[in-house]
Amino acid sequence: MDKQKRIPIIPLKQKLFTVGVLVVVLSLYAAASIFTGSSPARFMNGIPEMFNFIINDLIPPNWSYYERVFPALLETWNIALLSTSLAVVFSLPISFLAAGNINKKLWLYHPVRFALNVLRTIPDMILAVMFVAIVGLGALAGVYALFFFSLGILIKLISETVEAIDPGPLEAIRATGGNILQIIWFGALPQILPQYVSYSLYVLEINVRASLVLGFVGAGGIGLILKQQMSLFNYGNIAMIIFITFIGVTIIDTLSTSLRKRLV
Repeated sequence: MDKQKRIPIIPLKQKLFTVGVLVVVLSLYAAASIFTGSSPARFMNGIPEMFNFIINDLIPPNWSYYERVFPALLETWNIALLSTSLAVVFSLPISFLAAGNINKKLWLYHPVRFALNVLRTIPDMILAVMFVAIVGLGALAGVYALFFFSLGILIKLISETVEAIDPGPLEAIRATGGNILQIIWFGALPQILPQYVSYSLYVLEINVRASLVLGFVGAGGIGLILKQQMSLFNYGNIAMIIFITFIGVTIIDTLSTSLRKRLV
C-alpha cells in the first residue's frame, strides 16, 4: 500500500522567502552595528561610570535652584500648549483636503499630500534652527518650530483616519444633494472626533518633550538653561533641572494618557 503523500503546512517557496527575508534583515543589523561601532560589551562597561557620575556629581541636587527652574518649566509647557493648540485648529481643515474620500479634486489633493510629505521630512530641530534665525532666540522660535512639526504629524494621522471612516453616511449625504461642508460636518466629523481629540493630546505629550530638546538650539524653555548649566559643569543645578523636568513631564503625560483613555 502506497504511503499517503504528505502535504507540507508551509510551502517550500514560502519557507525560502522567509529565510531570505531574515538573512537580509540580520545582514542589515550586522552592517549597522559595524558602521556605528555599537558594542554590548562597551555598553556594559560604561554602566559603572554612569552610576559613579550620578552618585558623585548629580547627587545631591541644588534645591535652591528651584526658583530658576520652575519658571523655565512653565515656559516649556506654554510653548508646547500654544504650538499644539494652533496646530490642532489648522490641521483639521487641511486634513480633509489631504483625505482622498473627501477631496475628489486630484489637482488639489496631490499638491497637498506632496507639501505635507515635504513638511514631515524636516526634523523639529532643523525647524527650530530656522526659526531662531528668523525671529531670534527665545520661546517664539520654539512655538513656530513645534507648530509646523505638530501640523505634519496631526494632518497625517487625521487624514488617514478620515480615509478609513464608514463611507455610507458620506454617500447618503451626497445622494441627497449635500455640499462638501455638509458632508464633512454631518458625515465625517462625528466619526473622527474621538480620534481627533486623542491625537491632539498625544501630540501635546510629544511637544512637551520636544520643547526640552529645542532649548539646546536657543528655542527657549527649560532646555535653554539646561544647556547653559551643562556648559558651566554645574552638576547640582543640572540635577535639579532633571528632577523638576521629570516630575513635570510625568504629571502631564499621566493626565493626558488618562484623558485619551476616557475619550477612545
